[in-house]
Parts: sequence; C-alpha cells; structure tokens
Amino acid sequence: MTADDSFGRLDDDDYPAYTMGRAAEMLGTTQGFLRAIGEARLITPLRSPGGHRRYSRYQLRIAARARELVDGGTPIEAACRIVVLEDQLEEAQRINAEHRRTAGAADATTTT
Repeated sequence: MTADDSFGRLDDDDYPAYTMGRAAEMLGTTQGFLRAIGEARLITPLRSPGGHRRYSRYQLRIAARARELVDGGTPIEAACRIVVLEDQLEEAQRINAEHRRTAGAADATTTT
C-alpha cells in the first residue's frame, strides 16, 4: 500500500482509522462505554494486527447516537436497540424512496 492509498482511505467512512482511546476521546466517553456497546453488538470494531480495537467514522456516529440516548437516561441495552431500529427505519425509507423514483420513471416512459 502506498502513502497515496492510505490518504485516500481517510475519506472512507468505513475505514477503521481510530484507536479505542482516540474514539473515546472524540466521543467524550470512556473506553468502557465503547466496550459495552460492542458487547451489545451495536458496533463491532475491527482489530489491528496486534489485536487492538479500531473504529471507523461510521461506527463513531453510531456510538455518538447511543451515547446521546444514554446521557438522556436510556439504559445502554435499550439505547443500542433504538439505534438499530432507527438505522433500519432510515434504510427502509431510502429503499421506499428509490422504489417510488423507479416506479415514477417507469410510469413516465409507458405514458409517453
């Protein structure tokens, strides 16, 4: 891998660029919180060759949402479930919008 390849990955939301310590610092939380949401299977950090947890920007956004809920008094297990359901809802809405666009395009071509 060249230096140019490494820099290109910094724009990739799924690239595991952050150590556990850095991720916790960025989120303003503890490493224990990150371990807890990992145990709840909300996120699964990748592992470095040395076995250390590494987090992507996408995972940090998910963790930040869970932290927001926990800070508001939601138990961590419930917060993790809420985040999963929110993600599923967003994906379903995206799929529905795509189907509507596809159906609208198909209707437009059959009526012309």
